[in-house]
Amino acid sequence: MEESRAAAVQELRARFAAGQTRPTEWRAKQLRGVLRMATEMEAEICDALHADVGKPKTEAHVHEISLVKSSCLFALKNLKKWMKPKKVHARLMTFPSTARIAKEPLGVVLVISAWNYPLLLSLDPVIGAIAAGNAVVLKPSEVAPATSSLLAELLPRYVDSTCIKVVEGGVSETTALLELKWDKIFYTGNSKVGRIVMASAAKHLTPVVLELGGKCPVVVDSNVNLHVTAKRIAAGKWGCNNGQACIAPDFIITTESFAPKLLEALKKVLEKFYGKDPLLSADLSRVVNPNHFNRLLDLMDDEMVSNKIVFGGQRDEQKLKIAPTIFLDVPLDSAMMEEIFGPLLPIITVDKIHESFGLINSMTKPLAAYLFTRDSKLQKQFESTISAGGMLLNDTSVHLTNPHLPFGGVGESGTGSYHGRFTFDAFSHGKAVLHRGFGGEAKARYPPYSSAKLKILKGALAGKLGAMIQAILGFPRGK
Repeated sequence: MEESRAAAVQELRARFAAGQTRPTEWRAKQLRGVLRMATEMEAEICDALHADVGKPKTEAHVHEISLVKSSCLFALKNLKKWMKPKKVHARLMTFPSTARIAKEPLGVVLVISAWNYPLLLSLDPVIGAIAAGNAVVLKPSEVAPATSSLLAELLPRYVDSTCIKVVEGGVSETTALLELKWDKIFYTGNSKVGRIVMASAAKHLTPVVLELGGKCPVVVDSNVNLHVTAKRIAAGKWGCNNGQACIAPDFIITTESFAPKLLEALKKVLEKFYGKDPLLSADLSRVVNPNHFNRLLDLMDDEMVSNKIVFGGQRDEQKLKIAPTIFLDVPLDSAMMEEIFGPLLPIITVDKIHESFGLINSMTKPLAAYLFTRDSKLQKQFESTISAGGMLLNDTSVHLTNPHLPFGGVGESGTGSYHGRFTFDAFSHGKAVLHRGFGGEAKARYPPYSSAKLKILKGALAGKLGAMIQAILGFPRGK
C-alpha cells in the first residue's frame, strides 16, 4: 500500500514536471469542474454532511457548498491577474534593467482536511492549489466518513484525476503520507496533530500551512444592542455546527454587572432559535462521534464546573446531541478554559471591561477574537492590544466569508493563511526576476579593486546619485 502511494506521488511529480498543471486553461478547467460538482451534487453533499455531523441543510448550503462555489468563482475571475508577473522597481545601480516577481507553482502538495466542515475545508485549499498550478493530493478526514467517501467518488469525475487525487484512510494512512516528500503541506485540525505534521515536514524541509484553533474569546461591553449581540453570538456558536468550529466563540468575558442581562438575552434567543427542547430541534447539529460526545460530557460534569451551569445541560447519548449550555463564572484553572469545540459556553466576569484584555493576553493566541461595543475607543484598544489570527467587531465568524481578508492563525492557533488570493499565494513561490541587457557596465564592481572604485561603490550603495552615475558611466576610467 505504501508503495502504491509513493508511486502515485511519483506519477504526480511526472505530470507536474511535464508542465501539465501550468497552463491557465488547465487550471480554469479544473476550477470549473469543482464548481460543477458543488452545483450538480448539492443533494448528495447535504446528505453526506448530515450523515457525518447531523448538519442542517441550511448550514450545509450557507457554510460549505456556497463558500466552495464562491471560492471557485473568485479564483476563476482573478486567475489571470494572479498569474501575471508583478512589475517592481529596478534600481539605478542595475541600469538598464527590469524587475518582476513571477508566481510559479510549488509542485506536488498535500492537503489534510478536518471533519467539522469536511467539504469546505477539503476543497477550499485545493481550489487555491489548483489555481496556483500544482498537482494535489487531498486527504479528507476519516472522522467524517460519508463526506470523505463522497469526495473520493466525485472529485475524479469532475477534475483531472492524473493530477488531482484523493487518498482516504485513518491515522496510519496519514502517517504514511507524511513520510513522503511534498512541496507543501496544508493541514487543518488541532495543535497536537499540527505538531506531528510540522515535525514530519521538517525532515524534508517542507513548508507548511497549519490551520489550527484556540480558545476564541468574545468580549461584551455594556454599550451594545443587546438583542443583536445575543443573536450574533448564538449564531456564531451554536449556528456553526453546534460549536464544533475553530472560530466559534469559546468563552465570553463581560462585567459582573452586565452578565445577568446578557445571560437573559442569550436564553431568549436560544429558545427562539431551537425551541424549549433543543434536543428535538432539526436545526442543531449533533456531536460528531461518541468519543467527542464523552469528552464534552466530562467537561460538563467536572466537579469544578458542574454547579456553574445556568442554562441548558440536556444531553441525548443515543442521538449524540447536547443542548446549548451556558456556564457562569467557571474557575480559570478548570478544563473548561481549554478549547471546548462543542456547544458549551462559559461566561467569565470582570469588574471592568478593560480587564478582559489582560486575561485574553495571558492565554495562547486565538484564531479569532470578538468584541461587541459601540465605544470606538474600546474598539481601537482591542485591535491594538489583542493578538489573534483574525478579529471581528460586533459580530462573530462572518469575517471568513470575505475573500479579500487572510484567514489563518498566529502562534498556537496556526501559521500561514489562505482564502482568495492568499490561498493562491500559499501554494505559489514568488520568484525574483531581474532582466539586464549588456550595457551599463559598472567597472567599479570588478577587480582589481582600488580606493577610487571603493569610493564610487560606497557612494552608489548609499544612494548618492553622482556616484551611481559615475558607476553606470564606467568610472574610474582606464582602471
